[in-house]
Amino acid sequence: MSYAAYKMMHWATGIENCASGYLTHSIADSTAQFIPTLPSDDLDSDWPRNPGIGPIPNLIVSAANVLEVYIVRLQETNAASDAKRGGLMAGVSGASLELVCHYRLHANIESMAVLSIGGSDSSRRRDSIILAFRDAKVSVLEYDDSTHSLRASSLHCFEGPDWLHLKRGRESFARGPLVKVDPQGRCGGVLVYDLQMIILKTVQAGTGLVGDDESFGSGGAASARIESTYLINLRELDIKHVKDFVFVHGYIEPVLVILHERELTWAGRIPWKHHTCMLSALSINTTMKQHPVIWSATNLPHDAYKLLAVPSPIGGVLVISTNAIYYHSQSMSCALAVNTFAVSADGSQEMPRSSFTVELDTAHATWLANDVAMLSTKTGELLLLTLVYDGRVVQRLDLVKSRASVLTSDITTIGNSLFFLGSRLGDSLLVQYTSGSAPTASVSSVKEEVGDIEVDAPSTKRLRRSSSDALQDMVGGEELSLYGSTPNKADSTQKSFSFAVRDSLINIGPLKDFSYGLRINANPNATGIAKQSNYELVCCSGHGKNGALSVLQRSIRPEMITEVELPGVKGIWTVYHKSSRNHNSDASKIASEEDEYHAYLIISLEARTMVLETADLLGEVTESVDYYVQGSTIAAGNLFGRRRVIQIYARGARILDGSYMTQELNFGPNSTESGSGTDSVTVSAVSIADPFVLLKMSDGSIQLLVGDSSNCTVSINVPSVFEGSKKSISACTLYNDRGPEPWLRKASTDAWLSTGVGEAIDASDGVPHDGDIYCITCYDNGTLEIFDVPSFKCVFSVEKFISGKAHLIDSHVKESLLELHEISEDPVSQGRKENVQNIKVSEVAMHRWSGQHSRPFLFGILTDGTILCYHAYVFEAQENAKNEDSKGGKDSSTLDSVSSSRLRNLRFLRMPLDMHTREEVPAEGALPRISIFKNVGSHQGFFISGMRPAWFMVFRERLRVHPQLCDGPIAAFTVLHNVNCNHGFIYVTSQGFLKICQLPSGLSYDNHWPVQKMPLKGTPHQVTYFAEKNLYPLIVSFPVIKPLNQILSSLVDQETGHQIDHDNLSSDELQKTYTTDAFEIRILEPEKSGGVWQTKATIPMQSSENALTVRMVTLLNTTTKENETLLAIGTAYVQGEDVAARGRVLLYSLGKSDNPQNLVSEIYSKELKGAISALASLQGHLLIAAGPKIILHKWTGTELNGVAFFDPPLHVVSLNIVKNFILLGDIHKSIYFLSWKEQGSQLSLLAKDFASLDTFSTEFLIDGSTLSLVVADEQKNVQIFYYAPKVSESWKGQKLLSRAEFHIGAHVTKFLRLQMLPASSDRPNATPGPDKTNRYALLFGTLDGSVGCIAPLDELSFRRLQSLQRKLVDAVPHVAGLNPKSFRQFQSIGRAHRPGPDNIVDCELLCHYEMLPLEEQLDIAHQIGTTRSQIFSNLNDLSLGTSFL
Repeated sequence: MSYAAYKMMHWATGIENCASGYLTHSIADSTAQFIPTLPSDDLDSDWPRNPGIGPIPNLIVSAANVLEVYIVRLQETNAASDAKRGGLMAGVSGASLELVCHYRLHANIESMAVLSIGGSDSSRRRDSIILAFRDAKVSVLEYDDSTHSLRASSLHCFEGPDWLHLKRGRESFARGPLVKVDPQGRCGGVLVYDLQMIILKTVQAGTGLVGDDESFGSGGAASARIESTYLINLRELDIKHVKDFVFVHGYIEPVLVILHERELTWAGRIPWKHHTCMLSALSINTTMKQHPVIWSATNLPHDAYKLLAVPSPIGGVLVISTNAIYYHSQSMSCALAVNTFAVSADGSQEMPRSSFTVELDTAHATWLANDVAMLSTKTGELLLLTLVYDGRVVQRLDLVKSRASVLTSDITTIGNSLFFLGSRLGDSLLVQYTSGSAPTASVSSVKEEVGDIEVDAPSTKRLRRSSSDALQDMVGGEELSLYGSTPNKADSTQKSFSFAVRDSLINIGPLKDFSYGLRINANPNATGIAKQSNYELVCCSGHGKNGALSVLQRSIRPEMITEVELPGVKGIWTVYHKSSRNHNSDASKIASEEDEYHAYLIISLEARTMVLETADLLGEVTESVDYYVQGSTIAAGNLFGRRRVIQIYARGARILDGSYMTQELNFGPNSTESGSGTDSVTVSAVSIADPFVLLKMSDGSIQLLVGDSSNCTVSINVPSVFEGSKKSISACTLYNDRGPEPWLRKASTDAWLSTGVGEAIDASDGVPHDGDIYCITCYDNGTLEIFDVPSFKCVFSVEKFISGKAHLIDSHVKESLLELHEISEDPVSQGRKENVQNIKVSEVAMHRWSGQHSRPFLFGILTDGTILCYHAYVFEAQENAKNEDSKGGKDSSTLDSVSSSRLRNLRFLRMPLDMHTREEVPAEGALPRISIFKNVGSHQGFFISGMRPAWFMVFRERLRVHPQLCDGPIAAFTVLHNVNCNHGFIYVTSQGFLKICQLPSGLSYDNHWPVQKMPLKGTPHQVTYFAEKNLYPLIVSFPVIKPLNQILSSLVDQETGHQIDHDNLSSDELQKTYTTDAFEIRILEPEKSGGVWQTKATIPMQSSENALTVRMVTLLNTTTKENETLLAIGTAYVQGEDVAARGRVLLYSLGKSDNPQNLVSEIYSKELKGAISALASLQGHLLIAAGPKIILHKWTGTELNGVAFFDPPLHVVSLNIVKNFILLGDIHKSIYFLSWKEQGSQLSLLAKDFASLDTFSTEFLIDGSTLSLVVADEQKNVQIFYYAPKVSESWKGQKLLSRAEFHIGAHVTKFLRLQMLPASSDRPNATPGPDKTNRYALLFGTLDGSVGCIAPLDELSFRRLQSLQRKLVDAVPHVAGLNPKSFRQFQSIGRAHRPGPDNIVDCELLCHYEMLPLEEQLDIAHQIGTTRSQIFSNLNDLSLGTSFL
């Protein structure tokens, strides 16, 4: 393995930063009732007209290197008949997050702030996001309406040789850059290198740079921008150790308050040096670049760590320390102690104390009102802090307990009635809150009395709980995730708040450990890639009360109801039938449509058609119905509001009412053709959109069947557009624009169309309006056109749809915009063109799923296997009018007449799909592959059949792709809803099995991989898998409260045996309690039905004993000479630094007896010196890492006897075994490579890494016959070493040599070695050599909640992909201006490091190749001397080889 690829498979989910701001709309857009000149963009949704809920900004979240922007959608009471999750509150029945954009950046986001204009409610300006990255990079991003994405408005970098002086000779810094912004948006501040403050000066409105505020700029609205920057060196102001800083409210110029420590202290010096922190307030004059100190405050405690700016009218800052909260302003100060450890600076006067005790270290806070702050503590409690004030004088601080919730990592208020709890340790929550007595009262109204909140809010008090919700990870009356709210009872100065959880984002991080085991419904006969679907990843995720067991399954494995063998199936369809259909479309009809059962299942075989009834039993009725059964069917569906069924076969169609035929059509020759051509033209593809049916004939022509709903008949119609056209059509489809209102009309420039959106415009024959119908056609030359049906006016056209551009814009708009930066049409000279001429669109589909604000998706499958996915959006281009006026009179009038009815404002944005497997489409006779479903297990999306079938599910307007590997290729798919199969589906495998299934219900699909989270109410630490009995032993710790004397009595030094003196403790102090962690091993068994797993047995640990490792080991019993599989546990006693460390090794046997009561039985325990931090079985022996040494033991059946030992330097973190080789990771001293020799019974050191490295995890990487050693470290790097004693650099083999190094950007906690799958797309004639078969990849999990893999590559593929990667660094526009090359460089902060070889390719960058337009793909492939198909073949092989789980 000289070369490897790094590939992310599940991106980070642990949210670290969150903020809110007006990115996609301005305050004015959301408060204006209606702007007649502009049809409101889809994003500026009509906010509820409720006086309590004002405009709602966007939510921006970041997790490691992932940045996401959401928009909050509210459901008003009248819109939703049933109250959504959380009941009714303030006239809102529900709120949900909808994704606007999602980016994976080439750097981890250290901190984030929103630069707001701070204007009035009528402000049209928008906010920008400021992101800071290590060491000192700052990017300012704004939302661009025209591209529906974020663009960088400015980039600021303070790294490199020019800025070396800023570091002042230091290498490592306590934290990355920190960003804060002035509340009125005049400037921002970034603290870099701990002591340099960068002031970002914003462009002020009215300086002429942005133009007039009222006229929209070219990209929609103008956003806040940065004009210039300058540096303040804080050392010159005698500010040394900065802890936090913030801009305060209420000053004419921006005022920056800095919390800093004058001289450092530590826990051992507290009695002598305690109040060491102080505040300094600087007035920032950005024009003069002056910053005088205007006030300061001293004597703050040494553990003060956070500042919170109090909103106007009060002003000032809150200082939060572990034991107290202080308020300071220029004129006054006050304090509140929150526990007994708080002391005032001189110790004389008593501080006011809160009514309960709490520790506030690592708290996060946000403002719910201008005098109420909400604090989230480290235990997940929410506290409300009220500032009791009179004018601008704060009299005192009040703190009350509110509710308990998730452990937060950041918290932000969204508008005036929602807040978001971002969590790295649990699921993040969106919560709605209301305050005060009257339900309509806005939050900022001044103090209400508490008495009468009960009367108004009975509906919010009802505890609502739905079992289906994956969120239920908390229990207990006061937990916030319970859907209800209890008002806080407190003294009369306290406002009362009620909360309701509205939405949540799943998080599986931090992944501390995981195990790889079989699923419950695994198929033992599966082979090849389908076998991967038998496995699942069982992960320890979360912490404390958010601790959970996450079961990850990358591929969906449906729950089968029945299966039948049925070879030769070409297609399957289910149709509805109800005879008494009423004509009027009322709401009840739409509601019942969801629950109507299917009536018939039509199965098309090669030479005949079968018809089955889908009643209680599937019975064949082929003989007794009038369906066409003598040949295969092309398509079937419902017409006329499900009153009729239409069945289309190669030469004709039948309309059926139930089982009786009412009309038959034959597609004979057109009248213009001669009789000789009759037998050649047949139907090749069909699209049905009630009441139209679109037929694509085998000669590339089109026919339209138009239904007349008065008498339920159909007539053939050839659209005049296509009659004389010579252009051959490669794919076409109909799109029915249904929903609460027709969406595409918003994109039209017709005034009556766009304003009359709400009215139902009756169709010509008087049928109630049921959505507009459009026809999308793709031609052989790659053009895509959208026609209005039935008039067939062209309303949208794009040339070169097949090239997969990032944005699709109507070609007429393009002409009028006269884009100058368009590339010349033929970038690739004719001579070197690849065979791209024959790429065509083989299938096209467009659909808009239900949802108030949903927008249509457009999908195209090309013949080379590319899947193009586009999401529609509306953008109002202002330039049209100006350009049209400036053209000549004659010219403009013709242009106007053409473009009057066009969808000029319609645009499409290409969406990346996380799916690399491509399959070539046969040119002729391809079966349709896209099946759209509206409700399968209450999910919506589409299923794509073929060689690599996959589910595409739509959540929050984003597509989630979940492959289905378990049955191999799938030929046909359809939905089925009947008595026995509730919202299920049917599919036919290419082996000829028809399966009726349902989606597994316990999983959450709104995640990168389907996941089932099971709460443990404790912290999981390590998990292992016992394959024989399918059990998972798991270490869990949970807090227990113990009396202090019980804990002190256990702190006895075992060797000297003397008791610790209690003389200095009074008797009442001994009665106090103290919280410690208790550990236990739980043996869990997966539940057959897919529910929550059962705990089969528990092994408790002793008092103050921590279980550190649990492993299933196979030991050779030397007396019976048999192998035994045992559960081995390594523990350590944690009793403080006065007691010598010791630990125990425990061996248990699992499930030897049939009696379930004694599933586990202890067979051996032994106490050793030092903590037992790692265990492994080595050729029947047990290898134990005990304190600073490792000892190899043999097992006699009754006891362990040591046979060999080795002394590593400090503390063993991980042990890995292959054959007789041992890889050992030390906590600070990198890795050691040992071997075990049976005959001399000795452990000998082969080689070690001479550098010092803080190891996180290690593993062997096997590629054919090559063995490499992989280590991940504390600086988020991965290194691959090899052992080469013959090479001179290795100092006769003592030193391990570096083979590759890479910066992953996350802490890797566990590697798992899995055998790679043979890539089936390997050249068919070449037999894979032995080096191809014995090839292993490493799957890894990280603390951010991401999962990825490192896979070996052969040299040829590596060289090709590496040169492609170097090209892509420049060819792709990177979000936020970040450089992928610098991100992936090995980071050794403060340590000497010789750079190793760059032998790992980054698939995170390579996946951008697929998103480039076809012309650029060909160009880049040509520049690196290869072909596009060759690159895709390499990426495909890698993707197939690592399609685990």
